[in-house]
Amino acid sequence: MNTSRSAELFEKAKTYFPGGVNSPVRAFRSVGGNPLFIEKGKGSHIWDADGNEYIDYCCSWGPLILGHANDTVLNAVDKTMRKGTSFGAPTKLENELAELILSNNKFIEKLRFVSSGTEAVMSAIRLARGFTKRNKILKFEGCYHGHVDSLLVKAGSGLVTFGNSSSAGVPESFVNETIVVPLHNKQAVEEAFVKFKNEIACIIIEPVPANNGLLLQGKEFLQFLREICTANNTLLIFDEVISGFRLGFCGVAGLYNIKPDIITYGKIIGGGFPVGAYGASKEIMSNISPEGEVYQAGTLSGNPVAMSAGIAQLTELLKPNFYKELEEKTNYLVAGILKVNTFKLFKLFSLGSIYWIAFTDKESVSSADDIDANSMGYFKTLYHGLLQNGVYLGPSGYEVGFVSSAHTKEDLDKTILAFEKSLAHL
Repeated sequence: MNTSRSAELFEKAKTYFPGGVNSPVRAFRSVGGNPLFIEKGKGSHIWDADGNEYIDYCCSWGPLILGHANDTVLNAVDKTMRKGTSFGAPTKLENELAELILSNNKFIEKLRFVSSGTEAVMSAIRLARGFTKRNKILKFEGCYHGHVDSLLVKAGSGLVTFGNSSSAGVPESFVNETIVVPLHNKQAVEEAFVKFKNEIACIIIEPVPANNGLLLQGKEFLQFLREICTANNTLLIFDEVISGFRLGFCGVAGLYNIKPDIITYGKIIGGGFPVGAYGASKEIMSNISPEGEVYQAGTLSGNPVAMSAGIAQLTELLKPNFYKELEEKTNYLVAGILKVNTFKLFKLFSLGSIYWIAFTDKESVSSADDIDANSMGYFKTLYHGLLQNGVYLGPSGYEVGFVSSAHTKEDLDKTILAFEKSLAHL
């Protein structure tokens, strides 16, 4: 497979950007080699700068649930762009997208649009602190919430402890307000509330952690978090930047019928354009400026192009059986891959239209400690085998795969065959 043009572009990019990329995981550091520079995409397929074609399961890390360059989304965007791309003033498109979301989601009453998932989480944390008048937050090891200073924290050495910064440039004082506990561990959460009684503003969790493998938690643990937060006047935040609108229109909150106090969204709302949102009850959201004292602003918040793309995409998601058919495709793909995985080299975990390849003999993987870092070497070999056979995944064994409505049965069958061929290398 010729990738000389991508290699040439990467060498030039390294003179412009740190590591040659504008987001770290794109650098192929985990899988080796040079990143592929993508030229175009349509439906479930992408083409790189050298003309190589791939069936894509990265889907821009999840938001392209309708596939690349969806005609419905493109037509809406084209119509909007011809009227202007940004005004820094309200437009009716903001109202239309908000009404579409709120009228079909019983878990939030008001929301605020922002420009990214990270910005949504940052704003939700500030809102929780402002509402509760408390400073400390509790997060779980293995959950990623964007590059917010107070959340770029990894676990410390104890069962319940303040974490250690996982990035240079994060002040120790920020880290000292963040409590890190293991996932799927009720005892650790209970101990935290004893140790820091009346100090915890919020618990934040990816209800389906999908940034560090697919660490399925189940309804029972999430319900426990709901109950302990209620008992301690602490807010529960569901970070549904990945799972929101992906596992159902109401995300995991709807899947398990658990009502968090604040929910953050991103990715899918924008139909491929930068967008995020956070929402809560009217009471909690009334604390946001200009109505309340918690300040948050953004020039491109509610950008009309992103709003029109979101309206077009979310309208498609509300059509009958959309999520049912998407899950059926995913189940077909997973079953087919497992069938050709004759030496049982890995497990496949999935929920809805998200799946994850795990080189493990464990029956379940629910925490970061369950992941063997050495297994990523196997993924590296598999990854390049799949590229050679025309299948593109996110370039890290810790990343999940996404199925879109654009994936056809032919795509799925070709992918299963690609896995069968690639497994020969392992």
